[in-house]
Amino acid sequence: MHRTTVLAGGLVAAGLLSGLAAVAAHAQAQAPTFPQRPLRIVVPYSGGSSDVSARLLAPRLSDALKQPVLVDNRPGADGRIGTEYVARANPDGHTMLSILTTHAIAGSLMKLPYDAIRDFTPIAAMSVAELGMGIHPSVPANNLKEFIAWGRALPQPLTYATTQIGGNQHLAGELFTLITSVKMTPVPYKGGGDAMAAVLGGHVNMYFGSMASMNPVFKSGKLKAIAVTGSQRDPEFPNMQTFAEGGVPGLDIRLWYGIIAPAGVPKPVVDQLSRLIVGFVGQPDYRAGLAKQGMNPMPMDSAQFGKFLRAETSRYTDIVKRANIRIEQ
Repeated sequence: MHRTTVLAGGLVAAGLLSGLAAVAAHAQAQAPTFPQRPLRIVVPYSGGSSDVSARLLAPRLSDALKQPVLVDNRPGADGRIGTEYVARANPDGHTMLSILTTHAIAGSLMKLPYDAIRDFTPIAAMSVAELGMGIHPSVPANNLKEFIAWGRALPQPLTYATTQIGGNQHLAGELFTLITSVKMTPVPYKGGGDAMAAVLGGHVNMYFGSMASMNPVFKSGKLKAIAVTGSQRDPEFPNMQTFAEGGVPGLDIRLWYGIIAPAGVPKPVVDQLSRLIVGFVGQPDYRAGLAKQGMNPMPMDSAQFGKFLRAETSRYTDIVKRANIRIEQ
């Protein structure tokens, strides 16, 4: 009787194990491995820093996932065309979007065909670049304090170049005015090259540019290096103050870069992509690539980047309201 009971128990256990194996096999069949085909990183511009950021990431992601990773430029409407394309894409993780700070700004300036937060899944943040403030040599100031005093004394607003109304440079100027009461008029240009040419030619007084673009003109003396965003001085220009050191605390308009995907991407896929990208940012060769582009590492996983995006969107919405910035559509 005892032997029969033991035999029956063994049969039950074997049946349970067989059933569990079948369930596991079914679950694996229902959740295929990722990725199943080539991936795409959409850049909503024809070039620029978000394009550079995507192309720095793509080959490493391709090697890790054993699939091609294509960089797909879809410019137009100040980034809205490519961004909407990704918002409407299949949320399976095979389509992503390379973004920068303007993604957190646009919704406070105009009506968008998507919601910059709700229609996307944050994947990871990668890097950040500081803005440097350069002034034409004809401006009678050699530091931030002197520049503010000169600007306040002018009978008319001084001028500064920007590449996009509502972009980082424009908001940097508007926030500078809010903090210092120096009146300034933004002068928009088609791109960074045109904006830089304008300030070098003396057509405008000042320009907020990424430190990567400002570095050569500062070193040549063609522009005066006045201040830099961030909490630390630029190692290439140790005598240039941060805005906080120069008496303008809170001017923290920075160019950050990250990857997002359509809303609804499965969490295991998000976690896999996020883990890989954050891991890349920690590698010395990747950091060296960032440094060549004037970028510093700013790794954030999906949860951290999501929190950061919400905070940045709220902060820029406040700046836009306080500065009463409006864009005609």
